[in-house]
Amino acid sequence: MAPANPSAAPNAQPDGATGVLVLADGTVLWGVGYGASGAGVGEICFNTAMTGYQEILTDPSYAGQIITFTFPHIGNVGANPDDMERDKRAAIGCITRELPTLPSNFRSVQTLPEWMAAQGLIGLAGIDTRALTRRIRNGGAPTGVVAHSPDGKFDLDRLLMLAQGWPGLEGMDLAKTVTRERQGAWDAGVWHLGSGYESPSRLREGLGEGMSPSSTETGPPPTPPASGRGEEKPHVVAVDYGAKDNIFRNLVKAGARVTVVPAKTSLEDIVALRPAGVFLSNGPGDPAATGDYAVPVIKGLLERNVPIFGICLGHQLLALAAGAKTVKMHQGHRGANHPVQRVGGEFADGVVEITSMNHGFAVDASTLPGGVVETHKSLFDGSNCGIAITGKNAFSVQYHPEASPGPQDSFYLFEKFVGGLK
Repeated sequence: MAPANPSAAPNAQPDGATGVLVLADGTVLWGVGYGASGAGVGEICFNTAMTGYQEILTDPSYAGQIITFTFPHIGNVGANPDDMERDKRAAIGCITRELPTLPSNFRSVQTLPEWMAAQGLIGLAGIDTRALTRRIRNGGAPTGVVAHSPDGKFDLDRLLMLAQGWPGLEGMDLAKTVTRERQGAWDAGVWHLGSGYESPSRLREGLGEGMSPSSTETGPPPTPPASGRGEEKPHVVAVDYGAKDNIFRNLVKAGARVTVVPAKTSLEDIVALRPAGVFLSNGPGDPAATGDYAVPVIKGLLERNVPIFGICLGHQLLALAAGAKTVKMHQGHRGANHPVQRVGGEFADGVVEITSMNHGFAVDASTLPGGVVETHKSLFDGSNCGIAITGKNAFSVQYHPEASPGPQDSFYLFEKFVGGLK
């Protein structure tokens, strides 16, 4: 693409521009579009991970967001059906410094642009991602519209109106838009080279419509025994607020029998499943908004002394149920290289874990009530990254142990939860 003429109007479209990013303050950044055509509005964030772009783009926690990848070489491992965190995209699109490179990986089935087009994800290349990242870091995450038109035709006034009319993530409950619609049993384990995921019922389908499901959603599973256990595996009921599938796989790896239920499942329906423990998943949006229906359920589980483990949004919801508050972060934490230190409770050994994170809201540690211990904190900014409730088998972390950036620094959390169930 030819560079813009310095003497032209500030928003003048350069020759060859087929993509554009329009921010709510009127900033216009031209580039080359790829993936799906169209326009999408959301919060612009950045992610510092060097790989895992397919997992990132299908992580439901990214609903309502446009991801700026700080790593310049995106696309070099292609796309395949096994690296999706859900069977459809979650993010709106992505922004990259360069056009995606051709894949060089034996697992690749499609190029990244081909896969993105099939998933409805909009891509924009040719942007100075370092400058955009600094802008987000210094000024906070802006609202914007990313658009791709192969013929290069754009209505900038309309795109600006879209950006300025979007209300932002604060106060927005997005969990209800990404949760599974039906209850189902989960049987897929973790992935192994040469054999794929451990699952007796896994079916492999084409990539165009998304990867085949690893869960069976054909109605309620049989009522488990009164003990809450199968013949030898403890029964975990996982509440899906926008869960990554790999979390369920790690629960299976840790020895659990898993039933996944929708975000708005009632306390009575969860208790009727006789869980040995309840897992609270990650998800998008403002935890305070999701908490309107989630917190009463979690409080009811705590009153019944049901063991609880939460990740990301699930961590924030557990904190809200315990009496703490959450806040919108300036820029959020998104990447695969975040150091977290174990600082409290039974985790007060000072060990540092290298973690994967994706969150724009955080638990305000200054609001933790008595009886709630801060167990982990970020070494980047000191923000809260974990809690445990005294006298309860209930704990949670802000980061994503299932993402294995350490690579196994944090699997102990799954073992602790499942191993402590009776």
